[in-house]
Amino acid sequence: MISVPVNELQAGRKIAADVHTDRGNLLFQKGRVLLPRDLEVLRAFLIDHVELQEGQASEPGTPESAENAPNSESRAIESMRKTFKERSFAQEYEQMVALIKNGFPSVLAMEIPIFQWRAQLEKTIEQIQGYRILGFTPKMPDKHDYVYHHAVLCALTSYMLARWMNIPQKNWIQVALAGLLHDIGKVRISPEILHKPEPLAPDEKAEMNNHTTYGYQILKNATALQEGVLLAALQHHERIDGSGYPFKLTGEKQHVYSKIVAVADIFHAMTLDRRYQGATSPYLVLEQLEQDSFGKLDPAIVRTLIQHTTQLSLGTRVKLSNRKVGEIVYADAHQPTRPIVSINGEIVNLIQERRLFILEVL
Repeated sequence: MISVPVNELQAGRKIAADVHTDRGNLLFQKGRVLLPRDLEVLRAFLIDHVELQEGQASEPGTPESAENAPNSESRAIESMRKTFKERSFAQEYEQMVALIKNGFPSVLAMEIPIFQWRAQLEKTIEQIQGYRILGFTPKMPDKHDYVYHHAVLCALTSYMLARWMNIPQKNWIQVALAGLLHDIGKVRISPEILHKPEPLAPDEKAEMNNHTTYGYQILKNATALQEGVLLAALQHHERIDGSGYPFKLTGEKQHVYSKIVAVADIFHAMTLDRRYQGATSPYLVLEQLEQDSFGKLDPAIVRTLIQHTTQLSLGTRVKLSNRKVGEIVYADAHQPTRPIVSINGEIVNLIQERRLFILEVL
C-alpha cells in the first residue's frame, strides 16, 4: 500500500483504504477503481493523499474498472429493463387513477368500490419498483384530475413509508388504502370550492376543512378497512403541536397511519402541478418537510422519507434550478437534499451554493 498525492493520481488505480471527508463522512470505499470524475471529487473535497494498492493498475476495459464503469452494452440492457419496469408501473398507475375517477360519483351514493380499488392498488404495488418518489411525474393534461392523482400517489408513498418504518407487513396494504382514501370526503365539497383557482373565502375554507369529517363518515360504512384507515381520513390535517384540524389533536393522540399520510399528503400537494399552484422541486419540498417536522409533522417519518428517497443519489442525473444537467457524485449524510453534482467536469457543491437546488430528477 502506498500513499499518493491526489494531484498525481491517475484514473484506473484501485483504492487500498476508505477515503473520508474532513467531517468523517465516507467518500469512497476501499477497493474502488478511480474514474476521471472521482479525481475531480477528491480535489473538490481537498483530499491531499489517497492510499493505493502497490503495483496495481487497471486500464479501461479490464474487469476491475468495469465494476465502476459498465460498458455501453450493459448500460443499454439496464436501460431497457428500467424502461420496461417504468412502463408497466405507468400502465397500472393510470388504470388506478381511472378507477378512482370513475368510482368517485358512486361514493356520493354510499357505494364505495373498495374491493375493486384494492385489487388494482395491489396490482400497482406489484410494479412499485418502477415508482421513484422524487422522480415520477404523472401525465395530467386536465388539472381537475389532481385529486385522483394525489390520492394514488399518497397511497404509494404511504405504502413505501410503512415498509421503511418496519410496520408489520400485514398492514402495508391498509396504510396504502389510508393514503388512497384520505381525501375521499372531498366528494361532498362543491366543485366551485374544490376547483376554485383563487384563495378561498373564510366560509369556503371552513367547508373545505369539513372534508376530513365527511371522509370519516363515508368510510365508517365501508367493509374490510382497519380503524386506522378511517382515522387517517379524519386526522391527516392534525399536527403534532395541536395546531391542526378538526380537533386540534396533539401527536400522541394521532394514529400512526394519520401521521404517515400527513407527510405523504403535504409532499404530493406541493410537488404536483395544480390549476392555482405550480409544482415545487421535490428536493425543496423535502427541505420544507424537514423544517415542518419541528412541531408540525412526525420527525421520524419525515426523516425516513428523506433518508430513503435520497439514497438513489449516486450516479443519478438531475437538472438544477439554473437548467444545467449533471450527475450526483456525492451526498452528505447530514444534508442529503444538497448533494455534490458534476456538470461537464465542473463540481457544484449544493451545500455551498444555496441559491441553487435540484429542480428535477431525470
